[in-house]
Amino acid sequence: METIAAKVGISAPALYRHYPNKYEMFSVVVSMLGQHLVDCTAFVDDVSDAELESDAAAVLDRAIDELITSAIGDREASGLYRWHYRYLQPEDQAALMVQMRKVGRRLQRPLMVLRPGLTASERWKLSAALLSLADSIGGHRLELSDDEIRPVLITAARALAATELPKPSEASVSRPAVWRIFTPSAGPYEALLHSAILLFGKKGYAETSVTEIAEAVGVPASGVYRYFSSKSDILTTGLQRAMDRFAGEMSAIAGVFVEPKETLSRLIEAYVATVFANPELTAVHDTERVNLAPSERELLRDSERVFTDTWAKPLMEVKPELELLQARFLVHALTEVVADLARLSRESKPSGDETASGDSGYDQVCLRRLMESIVMGSD
Repeated sequence: METIAAKVGISAPALYRHYPNKYEMFSVVVSMLGQHLVDCTAFVDDVSDAELESDAAAVLDRAIDELITSAIGDREASGLYRWHYRYLQPEDQAALMVQMRKVGRRLQRPLMVLRPGLTASERWKLSAALLSLADSIGGHRLELSDDEIRPVLITAARALAATELPKPSEASVSRPAVWRIFTPSAGPYEALLHSAILLFGKKGYAETSVTEIAEAVGVPASGVYRYFSSKSDILTTGLQRAMDRFAGEMSAIAGVFVEPKETLSRLIEAYVATVFANPELTAVHDTERVNLAPSERELLRDSERVFTDTWAKPLMEVKPELELLQARFLVHALTEVVADLARLSRESKPSGDETASGDSGYDQVCLRRLMESIVMGSD
């Protein structure tokens, strides 16, 4: 609270007169971000059924455009509601979900006109993907002008909206593959890394102690320091390991296949499988990398650029209208959609979702289909 007060040029006691504690300020900001999404899509409720029937595609385009505008305005803070919501108390989490579902239903309204055969489950998947795509701007630091951002994301949104998702009875993971980043059975070093990342994902880096990490593995706290110099060293090693593995796997795949569509298809399959096999990593990567030292953050960005450019090359061959920066921008959007939908797959689904199950195979196939639509267009 003292740091926040100093940032805005007031005393800490003055700040406490407005907010009793840091949590209260956090919950207000998250609620405000959610309300921005609600407000910018409110026009959908005022569109008559006749207008919607006349041009549902235009209504959906406008909704996506409004969400993009909101994401640009909230770019520095959107991660608060996407990844830090786990810190919200139950009643505040519930209030945020009410906001998200309201936005989802508004996106589904033109979808139902454009594609009346969609099931409730399919509508929710598509609306979640569309919201994630529009808000993906906050997940990276690439600088692209507003005039360039909009056509890239709106074109991707149109492809998403037209995606033919497989039916649960038709879906299977055609080439089952699991890429684990950590192998906790390989000894204390790997076990400590794995347990630390799990705890960082569940509790947050600041709230996790070295003692808790040690207890999760069954070693004394002093035993941790045989392998790592500090808690920061564990985080740095875990995140760098993960990004190096991601980048290495993707580069190896790209080096095998010549045809760009086949390359992208294989990259998509491997990436989705890896994210589902390591569900804790995306949250930790997005929320906790701020705790790295500046030099370590720069090394991580170097690995991220290798990962991104591995995708950008075949993507530009499939979509020659894209320049390199636009292709990188779209790759970041892909990763945000995967992260968000994989997280939603693990959490409770909206009421009325008749396909909810504990098996992630169907969700993986749907996510692969959505990604293929973004990079290659919907057929």
